Amino acid sequence: MPGLTPGRRFQPAYFSFGTRSVPERLVAFVERRTKGLLFGCRMCGNCLLQETAFICPMECPKGLRNGPCGGSTPEGCYVDPTRPCIWHRIYERAERLGRTGLLMEVQPPLDWSRVGHDTWVEVIQRVRTRGIGTAASALFSGRETRQRFWGDFFRGIRQPDWWQGDDLPHPAAPHEPVSGLERKLAAGEFVVTAEVAPPLSVSPERLVASLDVMREVIDAANFTDSPSATPRMSSLACSVIALAHGVEPVLQIAARDRTRMALQADILGAAALGVRNVLCITGDHPIVGPSPHGRMDIWDVDAIQMLWLLRRMRDDGHYLDGREIKNRPALFLGAAASPSASTPRIQALRELKKSHAGAQFFQSNVVFDVDAFERYLATLERAGVLAATPFLAGVTPLRSAKMAKAMAGVPGVKVPPRVIERLEASAEPEKEGLQIALEVIEKVRRLPGVRGIHVMAVGWESIVPRLVRESGLRGTPSPAPVSPPVAAASVPDHHAPVDH
Repeated sequence: MPGLTPGRRFQPAYFSFGTRSVPERLVAFVERRTKGLLFGCRMCGNCLLQETAFICPMECPKGLRNGPCGGSTPEGCYVDPTRPCIWHRIYERAERLGRTGLLMEVQPPLDWSRVGHDTWVEVIQRVRTRGIGTAASALFSGRETRQRFWGDFFRGIRQPDWWQGDDLPHPAAPHEPVSGLERKLAAGEFVVTAEVAPPLSVSPERLVASLDVMREVIDAANFTDSPSATPRMSSLACSVIALAHGVEPVLQIAARDRTRMALQADILGAAALGVRNVLCITGDHPIVGPSPHGRMDIWDVDAIQMLWLLRRMRDDGHYLDGREIKNRPALFLGAAASPSASTPRIQALRELKKSHAGAQFFQSNVVFDVDAFERYLATLERAGVLAATPFLAGVTPLRSAKMAKAMAGVPGVKVPPRVIERLEASAEPEKEGLQIALEVIEKVRRLPGVRGIHVMAVGWESIVPRLVRESGLRGTPSPAPVSPPVAAASVPDHHAPVDH
């Protein structure tokens, strides 16, 4: 275990591409050995130690650089339970040091032409550019001067010109809503969305049947993107089918399966086909999927970086590389929220960071414990999330105690024992599961900040109309007066709603 970090490297250190001079290789070797011993350094070429309380985020099995995934817990990493969640440790240490504000800055994806290179030489070069005397003076000045100088100094290293991430909110400019979902949320309506399981084959018949059943009771349908790291019909194909059958889609797009190039290309294609609502998620780790497993370190971007990138494509009209987009994509960007992951304090900061990066609505993971969910919402409200971003609470009708137990084992989902006990004691578990979902909706819809319900039927789409109608959601006004969001501009998967 490295000396100054609570974790250890999940993946080996990177080596640079191409030929380098002997002095360059020597410096990189020394840095790799030294920082590897102390911090578990992977030589990413964009060191964030100053911002992450001197715990390297690249120790995360996913290499996430902007915070924990939706399956994070204080107990350990769900990918490898022998390791702590490195981001949970980062937040804990940052809170002790009073440095949590630094974690709000949106960090860039790796520049792979820099991977394997040292950081020391770049630091030395910047010191010489700024002036050795100026740097030395700032080092021994008062705390405020020292922090201002060195904060700006290291920001110039970690934020390249092609990214320029910050910790500020970036609402969309005033505009006409680009989708029905955006229009209803902007008008203060209480909305209902639902997940539809993508087919396991090329046949769209069951998908179309589910859309026909739900068309009259939902405002939009989500299509998961290879949930549980298991291939299904693509979310984009399902979204296009939904449009053809008169149902507004929410395209779910997982960072796990896309490079930054593929992401930009897919979004342009989706926008050209008429898809407007996009839900950005990080995606389940391949370890939860079937064998043989693919690469374990394949996250080129995370959900927050996706939001940042897509927002800039829409608002600034530029690709990541700076080229102009003549016809910008019209997008309503969403993100997933994780009420049961980690702690409310950590998740509130994570959700706030997504909102700042460009999220215009949230769809949450499954809610069973309404009291805990209420405490989570209160934390979001204090952080300013609910005032800026409409929030849709996730609800799942359980069909059996077996299903409840399976969901209780999913990282990021908590099923209270009393729910399982009710299902076990019932002679009609499906009816009891429906009743539990109705009770959750009745309580959740009246909580301040909740602007809609997101139904995750887990392959039981036929129950959605009954659930929506018996809950009184369809055709009813919002339970409490709401104001339109500050700005208007895509959730948990239906098998294992883990990583957001």
